[in-house]
Amino acid sequence: MKRNKHAVIIVFIVWALIVGLGWALLSHYENVPGQSQPLPEHWPLATKVRRTPGLPTLLMFVHPHCPCSRASAGELSLIMAHSQKKVRAQVLFLRPETLSEQWVKTDLWDSAMRIPGVEVVMDDQGKEARIFHANVSGQVMLYDARGNLVFSGGITPSRGHQGDNDGRDAIVSFLTKGIILHKQTPFFGCLLFSSLQQS
Repeated sequence: MKRNKHAVIIVFIVWALIVGLGWALLSHYENVPGQSQPLPEHWPLATKVRRTPGLPTLLMFVHPHCPCSRASAGELSLIMAHSQKKVRAQVLFLRPETLSEQWVKTDLWDSAMRIPGVEVVMDDQGKEARIFHANVSGQVMLYDARGNLVFSGGITPSRGHQGDNDGRDAIVSFLTKGIILHKQTPFFGCLLFSSLQQS
């Protein structure tokens, strides 16, 4: 009887440790931001992405199979609800050279297409992502009307989660009041180019 009681206690302790470790790893994964490279401070001459004279330009780079970016698309929808005619917003979906357009046109593509005022663009071979030094899905850059970088980072509070966050607040503040609250925020998502290479 005592032996069975000790076995149950040991099994419970091992189970609790495994659950605790799993929870800690998941929490760490959700809250570790992507690493940023130095971004172009001025609109790159090499880009084929078009700007609208007199308007800021918002760019979001997305891997079409990154589940984390669903939250970013939801946050972009909220930004556009406040700022639709005050910014030219473009979501650039990466398309590896060897994969078809259908591979890119996921439910995430459809979600971005439904956001009023947003242009959805296919970024063949990640050329534009490379020009802008984007390396994480959901990474956002905001350039002012003169082509100067005023914000870069993420618009979610953690990986794959929507909610109040400094990125959304910074962009909405700049577009509605001309005040930038934060020049940079952490961004969370799948790596663009390692994901492309593995696809």
